[in-house]
Amino acid sequence: MKISLVIPCRNERGHISEFLDSLLAQDLDSGWDVEILVADGMSNDGTRDVLRQYAQTAPHVHLIDNPGFIVSTGLNAAIGAATGDIVVRLDAHTTYASDYVRECVRVLQQTGADNVGGPWVAEGRGRVGRAIAAAFRSPFCSGGGKAHDPHYEGEVDTVYLGCWARATFDRAGLFDPSLVRNQDDEFNFRLRRMGGRVWQSPRIKSTYTPRDSLSALFRQYIQYGFWKVAVIRKHRALASWRHVVPALFVSSILISLLLIALMAVLGLNTAAAVIGDVLAGGLLLYAVVCLACLVPLARSLELVALLLLPFVFAAYHVAYGLGFLAGTLQPIWESKAAAPARFFTALTR
Repeated sequence: MKISLVIPCRNERGHISEFLDSLLAQDLDSGWDVEILVADGMSNDGTRDVLRQYAQTAPHVHLIDNPGFIVSTGLNAAIGAATGDIVVRLDAHTTYASDYVRECVRVLQQTGADNVGGPWVAEGRGRVGRAIAAAFRSPFCSGGGKAHDPHYEGEVDTVYLGCWARATFDRAGLFDPSLVRNQDDEFNFRLRRMGGRVWQSPRIKSTYTPRDSLSALFRQYIQYGFWKVAVIRKHRALASWRHVVPALFVSSILISLLLIALMAVLGLNTAAAVIGDVLAGGLLLYAVVCLACLVPLARSLELVALLLLPFVFAAYHVAYGLGFLAGTLQPIWESKAAAPARFFTALTR
């Protein structure tokens, strides 16, 4: 059996050596022929030099150019060059169990699913990073998505990373190169609409390293929200209603503030006060829920990280909601033929 490991990356000089060493140390079944295809987005920090060094000492490591820079074009370039019967996607900011590739292949074969992967488990670095990872695990933050449940096994709407039979791409096509974010969600949505199955198994173990600052998290999730709208617009359907909830939350706040200002201008102070009271009550309820969600996490976090959690929850929800609204309103301020503003396309890692 031949297996192709595909990895999109860009400017990963500080991570790529450790990452490739972990891949080369994977516990694989005898008789497997493995190739490692790293699609580099034209890095300018020395990453390409490291990749060339590995390619010289390990002939099954290959550097693939990704002039499109983004993840979707990198994946497409690597999959296009892949010669394996099975394709396994990996990410440079994730740590993998020694049997990760082996379990991906076994679960794919045993379930007969079209795409398999493990739960999306986050482990942060530093106090802010640990708070971000803890919020990432909370159903309040993720909307109860199964991808964040480390114990769930079964069909899901999308899965972290992925493992496919090569023939799956012949049927479903490749990743959408127009999407800067959410290319995984779109591909899995497309696959499921064709009758395919996406399967999650806790046997497939990995740990994702999230952003380590609130500003980086905010930039990441405002882009996720923005590009989720592109996926919805493309398929004219929602994969899940939980994707809309942050936008409704942010919209209610913005509309309330606009109404308060309008009532004040019109001299309707009583109406403005009533709307203000309703808004304050809603925000107070949100704050109470945030505090209640700290209880299950209290034993696993130090005090500073625990106190940061309400702000992390708000960053996740507000950023995603604002991005979703921006994506919805984009045709109003930009022509449909125009590229989205750089704020929504700039790579943030």
